[in-house]
This record gives sequence, C-alpha cells and structure tokens, in this order.
Amino acid sequence: MINTKGIWREMQEQRIRPLKVTFNLEFQEKLAKDFSEMAKYNNYEYGRKATEALSKVLDKDFGVLEIGPGPGTLTVPLAEKVKKIVAVESSKTAVDYLNENLKERDVKNVEIINKNWLEINDQEIENKFDLIVCSHFLWQVKDIEKHLKRMENASNKYCAIIQSAGRDIILKEIWTKITGEDYRGEFDPDADYFVYLILRQKEQLLNVSPIKYAPARTLDQEVRYIASFIGKYIEVNTHIKEVIERYVSDRMRDIGQDKIAEKRSAIVMWWQLKKVA
Repeated sequence: MINTKGIWREMQEQRIRPLKVTFNLEFQEKLAKDFSEMAKYNNYEYGRKATEALSKVLDKDFGVLEIGPGPGTLTVPLAEKVKKIVAVESSKTAVDYLNENLKERDVKNVEIINKNWLEINDQEIENKFDLIVCSHFLWQVKDIEKHLKRMENASNKYCAIIQSAGRDIILKEIWTKITGEDYRGEFDPDADYFVYLILRQKEQLLNVSPIKYAPARTLDQEVRYIASFIGKYIEVNTHIKEVIERYVSDRMRDIGQDKIAEKRSAIVMWWQLKKVA
C-alpha cells in the first residue's frame, strides 16, 4: 500500500503557497477576470470536451453536484446536457463571474451555493445526486481521501474528476530563465495520480479519457498567468514582470501571433459507485 496521505500532504505544502506578486495591486482581480475569459474561449472548449468525455454516463434527467465550478468553465456546457446542476463555490468573486456567464448564455438550471464544499453537512447531500464532479479543484483539498468519500456519499450513481495534465512549455522555459534552475515539476497539476492510486487500491475501476484544448491568452493575460505560478516561489516585482513580458513578446513575434495558444491536455476520470454497479 502506498502512503498517499503523507505524500499528498508533503506535495500540497509545496504547491499551496502565498502568492508574492507585487507589480500590480489589482493583480488578483485581473487574474480572476482572465480566468473567466479563458473559460469562454472557443465556445467553452475545455468544458465542452470534458462534457463529451462524460457523454457515456450523462442523462438529461441527471441532477449534478459540481464542486468548485469557478467562472463556469465546465458548468455552462454541462448544464445543456443535464436537468440541474448545484454548483458549490466558496469564492465570492468566482460566483460573481459564474452568475454573469450563466446569464450571458441564458442558462437557468444551475443553483449556486456560495459555501465551502467541506462545510456542507453530509446528511444534506447523501445519495442526492446522479453525478458528482470537480474540475481543477483537488489541490484545494487537504485530505483527498476524505474528499473522495464525501463525493461518493453524495452520489447515487457516478463520480468524476477532471484535472490538467502537464504545464505549458513557455511556463517551464520562463522558470528556468528567471531562476537559473531546471524545471522539476514545481507546479505540475499531477493530482490525478493520487485519485487513481487511492481508488484502485480500493479495487474501484476507473474510466480515463484524455482531452486536448488550446486556450489563447493576450500578452497581459499570459504575463499574469505565468506570474500566478512563478509568484508562489519568488517575488514577481516590476523587474521580473518585465523579464516575463519581454520573453512572451519575443515568442509572439516569433510565431507571428498576437496571442499565445499552447496545446494543453487534461484527464477526465469517472467511476460508477459499487453500490449501484
């Protein structure tokens, strides 16, 4: 048996760090807006492809609980395929963007709960939903085994997790340029490994599907995106910001584009609960 708890705790402590970005006092607000705009890129490309990967289990009569929907990256396209989504989101800023994006697409079958998922009473959600899903959320969870148990407790049919796989090449190159060190996976989104190992150790079979997508970011958006990762390890002041900006500008000039659009991968994992298998 692998000690996933100890390894998870150690890795999470490395990943969940205070953000040291000092070149702009409005950085967090602008970053949140960037995420909302990226969610809608190419008609919600990421969310559409994730929804397609779940098509084998989705039903138009499904009640879905989505954990950590953010600005609606998955919520908006998923809502078109199911009866209702209850979206649990702790960030008020994310809720504001989610409401805005739902209204823009005239989506009316989503109920938003502005609350921490772990603060919801187990009895209130037990066996209440056909599908429990979370996307890009795992590193916010301190106890991943408890998180998975709560997901399964709330579902009467299926659970699903969607997680990025690997980081952008430009982000890795910038890391080396600024720190002078080889990139060693400091901010790789590899939380999906833990889910797979934990569930397989419990003899739970998982269905795994990769998806490809390519979000495009402007110069300013790319600079903020990179700073949001680098800033967890070093202070991103005006000087570092200018280094990133020059690097991104040069890359855009080399490819002859006014946006950066690197191909990305994500993993969609879903499993049927043993109690209904």
